[in-house]
Amino acid sequence: MPSLPSFLPQLPRLPLPLLLPAPAAVARAAGLLRRSDAGPHPRVVVVTGASSGIGRATALELSRRGDHVVLVARREEVLDEVAEVCRDEGAASALVLPADLDADEDVAALVDLVLERHGRVDALVHSAGVVAYGRAEELDAETFDAVVRTNLLASANVARHTMRVLRRQERGVLVLVGSLLGHVAVPDMTPYVVSKWGVRALARQLQIESSDLPHVHVCHVSPGSVDTPIYDSALDSAGMVNRPPPPSISPERVGRQLVACLDAPGPRAQTGLTNYALVAAFTLAPAVWDRAIGPAFDLLSRRPAGTQD
Repeated sequence: MPSLPSFLPQLPRLPLPLLLPAPAAVARAAGLLRRSDAGPHPRVVVVTGASSGIGRATALELSRRGDHVVLVARREEVLDEVAEVCRDEGAASALVLPADLDADEDVAALVDLVLERHGRVDALVHSAGVVAYGRAEELDAETFDAVVRTNLLASANVARHTMRVLRRQERGVLVLVGSLLGHVAVPDMTPYVVSKWGVRALARQLQIESSDLPHVHVCHVSPGSVDTPIYDSALDSAGMVNRPPPPSISPERVGRQLVACLDAPGPRAQTGLTNYALVAAFTLAPAVWDRAIGPAFDLLSRRPAGTQD
């Protein structure tokens, strides 16, 4: 067996999973994984949070592949505009289903409508989410609950109803969009961080519970900093203006990665090497992380309202 490179023993007992991309990502890059179980094409793919950001970018990428897209978000008029663009980009069809994913009955109804229209669900990409800023004790109960409900409990609603369909079909893919902040902790974002750690746990539980279904895949994708409108709409108890901390990536890049997960599903994926470095720092040097992350986070991503960059 060949010996390890000489520099590896110098690393401070760094677990290799923190350093290396997930095996599926490596295999995908090398072209070793084929399209997901050679399922039907065009696929029927439901995309939540499709009105903007990562969800919209994912829907457009799927449309360029010629898939059927089902667009889900709260704002019907915006979804109608996205649907027109999807059709122009080559979607086999674009169905608009406005829904409040916090409400279990809305999720049940939208899944029934997809089955009525298409007869199956080949994949669902869940990317809807919100964020709020402020110390835990400064946030009112309504704001805290809203973030956890939208990010975590809505994810559970979507997962429950989707997994029932995938289990009956014995095939299909569920992609849950998490966050780098589901692996680390930062100040002034407690409800968001709690909810995203919860989404990661949800994905892991679903992977275990569906392990008897070889053609059903649950994927958890953790974007880092993404330049989306979520920062513009974020509530901030301190009156700060928020922006994606550098280095940020485009929603289009994340959308391409999410579609790649549908093509060749793996259990987990990060959106860049920066994520691996930050998770390693959080895991291996927690005392340093705790002292440094607050000032760094404020410097890179927050500024008082009314000031210029």
